[in-house]
Amino acid sequence: MAETLYKDTTYPVSLLVELIKTGKIALPDIQRPFVWQATKVRALFDSMYKGFPVGYLLFWDTGAEVGARQIGVDTVKTAPNHLIVDGQQRLTSLFAVMTGATVLHDDYSESRIRIAFRPTDATFAVTDAAIEKDPEFIPDISVLWQPSGLWTTKKAYLKALSARRVVDDGEEQRLEQAIHRLHDLQQYPFKVIELSSAANEEQVAEIFVRINSEGVALVQADFILTLMSVFWEKGRRDLEDFCRACRVPSLGEAAPFNWYIQPQPPQLLRATVALAMRRAVLKQIYVLLRGKDVETGKPSPEKREAQFARLAEAQEQVLNLTNWHEFLLCLERAGFRGKKMISSENAIVFSYAIWLIGRVDYQVPIARLREVMARWFFMAHTTGRYSGSFESQVERDLAQFATLAKGDANGFVAVLTKIVNDTLTTDYWEIRLPNELDSSAAKSPALLAYIAALNIVDADALLSTGKVRARLDPAVTAKKGIERHHLFPRAYLRTQGITNTKKVNQIANMALVEWYDNISISDQPPAKYWPDQVRKKALGRGVLDVQSRWHALPDKWTKLPYDMFLSQRRKLMAAVVRDAFNRLTDAGYAPVYPRAGKPTAPLAPARTWYGVRVVDLIDAGLLPVGAVLINPSDDVEAHVLPDGRIEFDGVPYDSPSGAGDVAHGNSTNGWAYWLADTPAGLRPLAALREELRKTDDGEDG
Repeated sequence: MAETLYKDTTYPVSLLVELIKTGKIALPDIQRPFVWQATKVRALFDSMYKGFPVGYLLFWDTGAEVGARQIGVDTVKTAPNHLIVDGQQRLTSLFAVMTGATVLHDDYSESRIRIAFRPTDATFAVTDAAIEKDPEFIPDISVLWQPSGLWTTKKAYLKALSARRVVDDGEEQRLEQAIHRLHDLQQYPFKVIELSSAANEEQVAEIFVRINSEGVALVQADFILTLMSVFWEKGRRDLEDFCRACRVPSLGEAAPFNWYIQPQPPQLLRATVALAMRRAVLKQIYVLLRGKDVETGKPSPEKREAQFARLAEAQEQVLNLTNWHEFLLCLERAGFRGKKMISSENAIVFSYAIWLIGRVDYQVPIARLREVMARWFFMAHTTGRYSGSFESQVERDLAQFATLAKGDANGFVAVLTKIVNDTLTTDYWEIRLPNELDSSAAKSPALLAYIAALNIVDADALLSTGKVRARLDPAVTAKKGIERHHLFPRAYLRTQGITNTKKVNQIANMALVEWYDNISISDQPPAKYWPDQVRKKALGRGVLDVQSRWHALPDKWTKLPYDMFLSQRRKLMAAVVRDAFNRLTDAGYAPVYPRAGKPTAPLAPARTWYGVRVVDLIDAGLLPVGAVLINPSDDVEAHVLPDGRIEFDGVPYDSPSGAGDVAHGNSTNGWAYWLADTPAGLRPLAALREELRKTDDGEDG
């Protein structure tokens, strides 16, 4: 008969709350983002009040010895007996409401969960300003479970209600019974499945998926973070605090905030284990951290503490602000200016791990390390080195250092240089990279490498005196920024019978120009608009020749057939990338970006004149029904419906921003995102809105 891996038991809510308070049950999420909406908390208490089942809780016996202490010299906290595998949000809700504790939301703001109760009809609600003033409600049920809370709450409630209306003896008795019943929810029985400490992570994950109605999968990083919660809670807390601080600019003391990545704890955990143990397969790390004895298979406290000590030593380096920001300068040197230029966060995470290995274990001087790591990151990001089954690739890279002696800086640099050179061969530059540029993907690593190359050579925007790198400064939100413009305009290609969106939006058909140029060029053929633009800009022959080189314009390109133009330009773009990459080995090269200081503009574009709707633009004749909306950068297309809604991928949305959130990501300003294909050319919806505002305000005469 198979060994039983679990047992069923029942816990009253009051005991769960007490065990969480004393730390015998680990509820680390009370200090982590709480993702439930308040309405779900309300529904939880409503179901409990009505006696409905609210699902199982899944605990895992930590296997911690009685009285075992957590790792770390600055703590004497006892390791918990149980961890919560499933049910964290329910228990967080119960603990927060019944104790009045604050929770941390996903935007890292703190607040209390305030649930109201109306005894007259046993209604639960999320507390708002109206409920606060309504004597029919107890506005915050948390007070019931405070010392003397039942008596004082009941008295205050009946007094306030009686001041508003007549409450007879019979109703008062019913109201008191309802309040007592709510108070007695502390005895509500929760069904709990307790998994044995003998269960391994694969068994826990399978049990979790089988009983979890949402079928959320656990990953290996979850188990390592779980072990940290048990045996090294401070380490996990430090890791999460660092990741949280990466999201928020600091105007005071030094902080890990940056423009490239807002890492999650599992990502930096990977960098830590790579530095500590030269491993990338987290399953192996989990086994090591459990400290299992090879012969007996049983966890050894001594082995566990030794492995956690290695992890702690490495994490100190990973979270070191000097290390972090020195590494990020490598990305700046490589021409990458911010998050919009990153298609692989893995490339950042594992390049950071390798940077740390070079700095900590091989003492490579900072300046030399910055040069070699800039080339490494450029290679890794452009080739998608850490995409797909990346763990095996990472371990192969880490294994290259196995024969090096500690402190061998020359050996470390030689290993990386050889890998880079073996990867970026002549065939790569002349065949593979041009082929990878045969795409319309806005986040193509090949395209991002070309943009990084323009930053490295400090290229102007096309037909402009402004620099590409200045317009891509992530710290500045400019009203007029840089855009990718169709060299062969979309409307012109339609007249030539070319309507396929992916072919129209080919990378090789796009060039970086300033905002107003993109609008004014409209839909003229290249042979018409290009000479006009050249005359208008009056840049001079020498400047134009340099711009034509860096923007990879073939000789007499305006007269080439479209397919021939694309083919020739891809090869020239690849050559630009190669030339820029070779500059990274030049000791005299340094990026000319200004040092980032305090943010000089809001992190998101300001929105103005919210009262205008798309249907108002239609009524004013500024936007025709059925107008095509595009965003060339993301290669997406939407349509304007007669009622002013925006149809994207067959789904109508009430606003441009609603459609923009789906097409591009949350918090997208759809008025700025969508360009309308109007008779006057491509125009942002925001420009049409501004035109309507000026007309209504009488600014046009």
